[in-house]
Amino acid sequence: MRPAGVGRHAGRGQPVTEKSIPTRDRLIFAMDVPDCDRARALADELGEAVSFYKIGLELMMSGGYFELLAWLLARDKKVFCDLKFFDIPATVGSAVRQLKDRGATFVTVHGNQSIMEAAAENKGDSLKVLGVTVLTSLDRGDLDDLGFDCDVGALVLSRARRALAAGCDGVISSGLEVPRLREFIDSKLLVVTPGIRPVENKPDGGQKRVVTVEKAFSNGADYIVVGRPIRDAKSPRAAAEAIQATIAAQVEAA
Repeated sequence: MRPAGVGRHAGRGQPVTEKSIPTRDRLIFAMDVPDCDRARALADELGEAVSFYKIGLELMMSGGYFELLAWLLARDKKVFCDLKFFDIPATVGSAVRQLKDRGATFVTVHGNQSIMEAAAENKGDSLKVLGVTVLTSLDRGDLDDLGFDCDVGALVLSRARRALAAGCDGVISSGLEVPRLREFIDSKLLVVTPGIRPVENKPDGGQKRVVTVEKAFSNGADYIVVGRPIRDAKSPRAAAEAIQATIAAQVEAA
């Protein structure tokens, strides 16, 4: 018997719609560009096609990161700070505490139980902490190199259970592993899925475990993160709108 509260949508071809998530917020655009000027120009080009942005380490190191965060918030955008905090628990807790009042919606933590607990204890009321399970750039061979003696799915499930127990709000997970999360973990867990390709194709740019938009949501993802397929399109706005239309169709069909 499935434990109470565990997700019910896995395997039914339905997205997880029981959470109150605006449909257009389910697309998170990965703003993977070299500097903040380029980020602002791209955000202006995308306009209303994107309401949620992920800004990560590349932009952090370019300078002006928090100014960009404030600029996006001033335009009524949501922001995911993908910084993958990994350090001793006290340092991670302090870093999350410094971020909690800056208006971001999500932040990522990449660490063990005590690191995730420190992040969760310091996140405040509005910032949500997402635990990284297994990067979508890793496959079975990479896990062997890292010394993990288990398959990818088992590791993702274990880390997701630990993240929820630590007080995290959700996890980052490839769409390939989401069905197991929905089957065995409380449905309140937020699942954010990167490694999205709008059509079936070969992995690229270091991504090895990828899925389509439709597959991500039919497997039970709450949000998807899309970067290159939008950024590198002839018309980024048209590409984003096409993905938004696909998401809307998935939600409406549920």
